[in-house]
Amino acid sequence: MHPLVHLAYVGPRQSTGILWLCRQKYGYTHLSAGELLRDERKNPDSQFGELIEKYIKEGKIVPVEITISLLKREMDQTMAASAQKNKFLIDGFPRNEDNLQGWNKTMDGKADVSFVLFFDCNNEICIERCLERGKSSGRSDDNRESLEKRIQTYLQSTKPIIDLYEEMGKVKKIDASKSVDEVSIPGLFMKTKVK
Repeated sequence: MHPLVHLAYVGPRQSTGILWLCRQKYGYTHLSAGELLRDERKNPDSQFGELIEKYIKEGKIVPVEITISLLKREMDQTMAASAQKNKFLIDGFPRNEDNLQGWNKTMDGKADVSFVLFFDCNNEICIERCLERGKSSGRSDDNRESLEKRIQTYLQSTKPIIDLYEEMGKVKKIDASKSVDEVSIPGLFMKTKVK
């Protein structure tokens, strides 16, 4: 059985509550590309740790081969542990054209992407949320300079990918400028079909 995948572009400080709901109510396994990369860079046995750290600190996109290998490994391990766990919500990927081509090349015929959740939020709200998170997160990229670089990378690289999925009729947009309690997602997962 192929994994059923929904891609999610979630604003800072929105993902925890919203993605918890997706896991609990709809049975999705949440995979955050960013979390997988941060965990990998902390792994002393990882051959990619230093490279990942450099890219993240500079607000750049980590090479696609690394990110896809981490996502695929997690999906394979999850489905090997339980055949019933074949629904995934991948947060923060693909981030650019190279990511999208890598995903299509590697996962074509191996995973079905039915739609994209786009949690839309204005840039200044995102920066303020990340700066607030940075007070306790210990993340090296939760500072204004890195955040502004990340926004530029998003505008140049990620937004065109979301626009492409929108042209395909696969984007479901959600206003993420609200608090987690105010964001509504009912019905988004009700009509998902595996192709």
